[in-house]
Amino acid sequence: MNEAEGLKLLGAGIAAGLGMLGPGLGIGILGAGAMNALGRNPEARGAILTNMILAIAFAEALGIYALIVAVILALVA
Repeated sequence: MNEAEGLKLLGAGIAAGLGMLGPGLGIGILGAGAMNALGRNPEARGAILTNMILAIAFAEALGIYALIVAVILALVA
């Protein structure tokens, strides 16, 4: 393996790691906020759960985009 190949894989790893860091933190904050909201208002469980799942899906989509970019960097560039 030459230097360029190693740097390409390093860049793919950094892109995946940093690209998934934000969604991971966001999902954690969303879950904590939902649990806090459920503790304050248990009657609103359905609306809170629906909005939480929708927001988590959007956050996770960003992580998937980062994974796709990392795979493209590793295999193509």
